[in-house]
Amino acid sequence: MLVLPFDGKLPSIHPSVFLANGVLVSGDVTIGEESNIWYNTVIRGDIAPTIIGRRVSVQDNSTLHQSPDKPLILEDEVTVGHNAVLHSCIVRRGALIGMGAIVLDGAEIGEEAMVGAGALVPPGMKVPPRSLVIGSPAKVKRDLTEADFKELVRIRQSYAEKGQVYKRLETEARLQESQMK
Repeated sequence: MLVLPFDGKLPSIHPSVFLANGVLVSGDVTIGEESNIWYNTVIRGDIAPTIIGRRVSVQDNSTLHQSPDKPLILEDEVTVGHNAVLHSCIVRRGALIGMGAIVLDGAEIGEEAMVGAGALVPPGMKVPPRSLVIGSPAKVKRDLTEADFKELVRIRQSYAEKGQVYKRLETEARLQESQMK
């Protein structure tokens, strides 16, 4: 992992956060408690702030960035799937961004909403809470079901737990490596 200052601003990362090897975090970035940022993810706060809440999961190979004067905000308990791109948008509490999805400037994903895998959420789109959007450009497909909500919770809890396990495993591996030198 690489944590870098940019323009005099150093990322603020809670000690309970799991940052996997290969992660880059730079500049005006805040990451809250028990969040987990997975392998080869890039989070740059070199143009505007990036604010990541508590128990957020940003999975492998994702890219988070912003445009001038347009912060990127992920509220608590958000899940971001592998290879997603988020740019100057707001993702509300408990929402899920599917694998390979792109969410662009000024878009707002409502609480507990799901953005389907591969979806393109265009600039300024407002995704209603508890809805599913799919496609390119994304369109509201339907309201979420109770089964969908259970899956959101399962995924969120799984990654929170897994992040702490990997944090411990990587710490142990670094300790073993240093003892072998």
